[in-house]
Amino acid sequence: MRNNPSIKLLVTGGTIDKVYNELTGDLVFTQSHLPEMLAQGHCKADINIETLMLKDSLEMKGADRELILQACQQSNESLIIITHGTDTMTLTASHLAPQISDKTIVLLGAMIPYAFKQSDSLFNLGCAISAVQCLSSGVYITMNGKVFAWDQVVKNRQQGLFESTYNKNSGG
Repeated sequence: MRNNPSIKLLVTGGTIDKVYNELTGDLVFTQSHLPEMLAQGHCKADINIETLMLKDSLEMKGADRELILQACQQSNESLIIITHGTDTMTLTASHLAPQISDKTIVLLGAMIPYAFKQSDSLFNLGCAISAVQCLSSGVYITMNGKVFAWDQVVKNRQQGLFESTYNKNSGG
C-alpha cells in the first residue's frame, strides 16, 4: 500500500450524477454530486476533483475517450478514479489500458443515481477510493463490491450488475 498519495478524481457523468427533471420526467445533469458524496462519506483521502464532462456514456464518442486519456496522462497523480456511465465503461477502460502503464486507474459508476434513495453510488465510490490505493498499476473497474481487471469484466444487463469474464475466457 502506498503512503497516502493524492488521488485524482475525474468526473465524466453517468447515472451517478443524474437527477430527475420534474418538468420533463427525464434524468438529466445539473452538476456533479462528487464533492457532496465525499463529504457524506467522511472521506479523509487527499482527492483532487476535476470535471471533464457530464455526459451519459451512451453519448460518448472517441473524442470524449481521448479527452479522458489525455487527462489521465497529464495528471500529476499516479492514482486516478474516473466516474463513468456503466453502459460503456468497459469501452473507455479498453481505450486507456494500452496507453497507460505507469498509473493505477479505477473506473466506477452507479446503477441508481446518487440523488435517489437506495443508490449504489456511495458504496461504489468508497470501493474505488480503497481499491485505487491498494492495486498495482493498471486499469480496473469496481462495481457491486468487486474489483475487475479492465479486460476481464462485462456488464450483465439482464441482472444489472458487473461480472468477471475471467473463468469464461481462461477455461479456469
